[in-house]
Amino acid sequence: MRDAAPETTQTVTRLEDYAPPPVAVTHVDLRFRLDPDATAVTARLTCERRGAGDMVLDGEGLTTRRVAVDGAEVTPEIEDARGGQRMILHDLPDAFTLETEVEIAPAANTELSGLYLSNGMYCTQCEAEGFRRITWMLDRPDAMATYEVRIESDLPVRLSNGDEVAPGHWRDPWPKPTYLFALVAGDLRASSDRFTTSEGREVALNVWTRPGDEDRTAYALDALKRSMRWDEEAYGRAYDLDVFNVVAVDDFNMGAMENKGLNVFNSRYVLASPATATDGDYANVERIVAHEYFHNWTGNRITCRDWFQLCLKEGLTVFREHQFMEDMRSAATERIGQVLTLRARQFREDAGPLAHPVRPSAYVAIDNFYTATVYEKGSEVIRMLRLIVGEAGYDASVALYFERHDGQACTIEDWLRCFEDATGHDLSRFGLWYTQAGTPRLSASWVTDGGECRLTLRQEVPATPGQPDKRPMPIPVALGLLDRDGAEVASDTLVLTEAEAEFVLPCPSDDVVPSLLRGFSAPVVLDAPLTDADRLVLLAHDPDPFARWEAGRALAKDRLARRVVDGAAFDDGWLDAVHALATGGADPAFKALALALPSEDDLAASLHAGGATPDPDAIWAARRDAGRAVARRLEADLPALRAAAATPGPYRPEAGDAGKRAWAATLLRLMTMLDGGDAARAAFAAADNMTDRMAAFACLLEARDPDAAAAFERDWRHDRLVMDKWFMAQVAHAEPAVAVDVAARLAARDDVPVTNPNRFRMVVGGLTGANPAGFHRADGAGYDWVADRVLELDAGNPQAAARMSTAFETWRRYDADRQAGMRGALDRIAAASISRDLREMVERMRGDGDG
Repeated sequence: MRDAAPETTQTVTRLEDYAPPPVAVTHVDLRFRLDPDATAVTARLTCERRGAGDMVLDGEGLTTRRVAVDGAEVTPEIEDARGGQRMILHDLPDAFTLETEVEIAPAANTELSGLYLSNGMYCTQCEAEGFRRITWMLDRPDAMATYEVRIESDLPVRLSNGDEVAPGHWRDPWPKPTYLFALVAGDLRASSDRFTTSEGREVALNVWTRPGDEDRTAYALDALKRSMRWDEEAYGRAYDLDVFNVVAVDDFNMGAMENKGLNVFNSRYVLASPATATDGDYANVERIVAHEYFHNWTGNRITCRDWFQLCLKEGLTVFREHQFMEDMRSAATERIGQVLTLRARQFREDAGPLAHPVRPSAYVAIDNFYTATVYEKGSEVIRMLRLIVGEAGYDASVALYFERHDGQACTIEDWLRCFEDATGHDLSRFGLWYTQAGTPRLSASWVTDGGECRLTLRQEVPATPGQPDKRPMPIPVALGLLDRDGAEVASDTLVLTEAEAEFVLPCPSDDVVPSLLRGFSAPVVLDAPLTDADRLVLLAHDPDPFARWEAGRALAKDRLARRVVDGAAFDDGWLDAVHALATGGADPAFKALALALPSEDDLAASLHAGGATPDPDAIWAARRDAGRAVARRLEADLPALRAAAATPGPYRPEAGDAGKRAWAATLLRLMTMLDGGDAARAAFAAADNMTDRMAAFACLLEARDPDAAAAFERDWRHDRLVMDKWFMAQVAHAEPAVAVDVAARLAARDDVPVTNPNRFRMVVGGLTGANPAGFHRADGAGYDWVADRVLELDAGNPQAAARMSTAFETWRRYDADRQAGMRGALDRIAAASISRDLREMVERMRGDGDG
């Protein structure tokens, strides 16, 4: 099944039109003479014919000085094309050398795609289609070549892919596509270490930063070494060059980039110290360093044939990242965090006009498909695949994939064929997970009688834009049966392959509580007729931590929904269960997650799915009231619980201490609801690390402390990454009625330039993502302000603007006035002269489909 092409007047690229290039580039020799306004790029391409036809190269914003074939200058045909231009060369020999000389202006490149300047540092970002902004090239993932690069400049550090053979001269022996090319040059400092691979290779490790940031690189280096060792032990994959470089860059559209041997990172995901980074920052450094390193095999050595196969590298690498983090930290809390992210980002995507399959079949701008569906749902699809074929089958299949496809550009079909060949499974039906959009709804019912439990499972995949009718997909359902005393009497993993099926489980008791979808074994919405009593059994006794957390979350969500719709009071049964959990012996990190209320957006989505019209103000008030009710129930216990959560001694970012700090922060917020900020003021003054300081600062903002923001700024105005947190926290924790005004005041400051994507995202994202009631203010001020920011950003950075515009994707969810306000904002954006990236997103959001 194919999803519908975007409804647009722009050029659409379709999977069904894929064809390999008739001329291949096997080796690339590049020479750069760096200059902010006039960088000269000379390219010498070794080419050979693979089929009939002309050679067509991509370019964008290039000033072409010379084109020659085998040394003879030619005048090529150049025509306008999607997003740039195409150079067409006719009547070429079977083997030849193509030379081009172009000029580009890095200082004027505000899109941060191609070669650009960031605070005096030259940097590249070529994924997905940035290389064409550097020189003429077959800028597509299946055009794999070896590279030799010479960088001419008086800058002290000049880096590129591969190994350095002389100062500024780099050679990469591994064929790679253009999107993995990288160049960095500037006045940089290295923090260095070494690693010996399982094959005996000595690898030099370097993290390059601006002067003054060297003391914040130790954790990234440690995470890198652990990632390298883990990939050897878990997947048998060793590193394959003599050096691995990481560079921290302030101006970067993405989190990080896996360029072969030269990873480029957004500074916030590589720099960390106890004084400046929170536990969340440390965890992000660890996971993103691992993610980009794991790409060395799943993305670099084996890459995508075309951009429709993006999930082949990203979904697989996210899954490997998840496995790594579960091994490094608490597997239970990591899994719960993964599900929270999936539901917050991907389920929302699946439920609206931006829904698309894990492998889409058409796009206008590929940058718009770096989505939660491709990444997070792509990972969940591989987790299901591993459940279905088993751990041994998974290991054998992935080993075959590496053996069979090393050095190739592959498809999802290549990937699944390895599993079929290694395990004997027929995965033709499983492939629907890659081609059908939407989050399946799984319903369960059961009867027990005569020592058996008859469990009926049904699935429905909802209609999405362009895909009104769906076929049943294989859904693995991990489950257990508990008796009323909490003892497990049965467990199994079932696979539902049809629209409906009945399964029979042995059951010694006629009164059992099913524990369904353990470990979140499939990315579905589960409907099961569980009572409060059932969920209390699961919350207290389920051996699966995810199922325990899910039971508690369902209880909380039910109470919050009743409060929003009917104004119902919070009952003692729920509050007693919360008290028992908080005062019990559960892991502190688990308790912090379990007491965290469902988010405002989660509640809005649930109410909408249930047929109600969500009221953002009522949702915000219900969560506030629920927090106060829990605080009052725990009032007598809060001081002792918080004292027990203390982490004496110097700060350590390890998971156990981080879990205690998360629990202490939860308790401090509850205390703030009762004392108006007294405990938070004391905690802020005593904090010796950024985790505790930010937790106290957030509490003071929610207590409307008039001095907190100024005091924080006085202490930290010198640190750009800490100030990013300061900006976002003020918007996120502002009273909804004034959140737009707070965001507008901060955005007007000189230190919030639109050219700095990190800082700009902190302010706008603090409103759209972290303060939904403020964004959805009834008078529409939030919609107007964000629309203005999207248009402002689009003038210089279309990729970032397109992502920011997704704040409007749920516009059909709300009441008529809010719908009109959001639709009006989208119409105003569409009426302007905007980029193709932004236009595609706006047209999709305004199109037909459920929101």
